[in-house]
Amino acid sequence: MITLLFFSALLWEKAGAWGFKDGVLHNSIWLERAAGVYHREARSGKYQLTYAEAKAVCEYEGGHLATYQQLEAARKIGFHVCAAGWMAKGRVGYPIVKAGANCGFGRTGIVDYGIRLNRSERWDAYCYNPNGKECGGVFTDSKHTFKSPGYPNEYENDQICYWHIRAKYGQRIHLQFLEFDVEEDTACMADFLEVYDSYDDVSGFVGRFCGEELPDDIISTGNVMTLKFLTDASVTAGGFQIRYTTVDTPSKSSDGKNTTSQGKNSFLSGKFGIM
Repeated sequence: MITLLFFSALLWEKAGAWGFKDGVLHNSIWLERAAGVYHREARSGKYQLTYAEAKAVCEYEGGHLATYQQLEAARKIGFHVCAAGWMAKGRVGYPIVKAGANCGFGRTGIVDYGIRLNRSERWDAYCYNPNGKECGGVFTDSKHTFKSPGYPNEYENDQICYWHIRAKYGQRIHLQFLEFDVEEDTACMADFLEVYDSYDDVSGFVGRFCGEELPDDIISTGNVMTLKFLTDASVTAGGFQIRYTTVDTPSKSSDGKNTTSQGKNSFLSGKFGIM
């Protein structure tokens, strides 16, 4: 009887944190842990990591390869990446939130390649580190300010960071650059920040940014946005602070263009290093 009362009290304590958010049942602890999942690729590009190398990348940052369950938990709060990566125990797959013809074979969920017998195959990596979200993250709040790794100190060399922002359906994301200082070169090929009006960095390219000039504000066309920050092996700079807020979708303009009359907002490709 005492044991039953103990477990009842424990369940009641946890129940206070349970609830629905964006149609997903979760508790606050689960949500916090899920956001610790992030995607990594080799500095040399996509699909260049063996299982041992992917594992080393995650461990170097203080984490480990994410489990299938951790990747699925992150997917349920909006984590969507169109790139297959290593998970724990030699599994390979990637998370799909929105079905598309070009990624995920037209379905949602974890696209699972299963446990690979050949650990020398080359994929990306999905890491898990709930205490190391500075370089990337998954944001579902209505507003948030995030920074480059180490800010206000200079960022480091050889980094690849992804930030995924997901607003509620029917909302858009207003991106504001508060501070910006990224190594400058003519085509932004050394260090750069890319913005995508999409779940991932495959489609919806908005612009690539570097230098010291503040980019114009950007407003998404839908309820998702992805930012990718990449640095090379030499020269660093001060980094950046970026704030986003969610806004209700305005009524359709007569000309159908992505324009606004408030502030210096940009819906076009970036001013620097346009692809």
